[in-house]
Amino acid sequence: MTATNEPEPALRVEGITKAFGELAVLRGVDFAVRPGSIFALLGSNGAGKTTLVRILATLTSADAGSATVAGHDVAEAPAEVRRAISLTGQFAAVDEILTGRENLALIARLRHLDRPAEIADAMLDRFALTEAGGRRACTYSGGMRRRLDIAMSLIGDPQVIFLDEPTTGLDPQSRIEVWETIRQLARGGTTVMLTTQYLDEAEQLADQIAILHEGTIIQNGTLAELKALLPAAQVEYIEKQPSLEDVFLTLVGER
Repeated sequence: MTATNEPEPALRVEGITKAFGELAVLRGVDFAVRPGSIFALLGSNGAGKTTLVRILATLTSADAGSATVAGHDVAEAPAEVRRAISLTGQFAAVDEILTGRENLALIARLRHLDRPAEIADAMLDRFALTEAGGRRACTYSGGMRRRLDIAMSLIGDPQVIFLDEPTTGLDPQSRIEVWETIRQLARGGTTVMLTTQYLDEAEQLADQIAILHEGTIIQNGTLAELKALLPAAQVEYIEKQPSLEDVFLTLVGER
């Protein structure tokens, strides 16, 4: 047998199925994700994205199939999986009465970590929130609140973070702030599984993209591999018009 230098996948999913009554949500899902990469799971509403995340995060069980997260089986070693992961849902789970610093210190204390105040200050600095650290979270913009939410999720240095539609409801500028935060996570070695309905989000961020449709993965690969599935359009001349997002960000930046 020839030894390989391929690392153990951070996520390995094989034949996962899940039904709610007669409604089959997942019909045999398979994929693997390498450590330190950003994996985007695309799908429309009801495709089963959140259900799959809940299975991987040990919040619900699969009907069949197997999955490992950071080398731990989600069914046989759920406690080990929970210690290795963090989960951020579609809406920021911050306490708006507390300041940003207090939110972070609270999570550090709940995780029984030493020096929670120092941990909070380090996370504020990491996510460019130091100046806002003494303000109540209710005064934060949507992008700041989401960055604080992600910072809270990273306390304890999880190996894998699940981001379930992290930019839902955010304005364009806040979305870009969150995108840069996600890139920083991957650069730091954290494996990110991102569910989204926004195609541009996956295009901007993901090292690997899978499309979940009617309960199964119908395509899985890099952006270049997915684009190669369609023939290139032949264009003699094209004039690129600025998008509304380009206009918005330029005008806001100028002010």
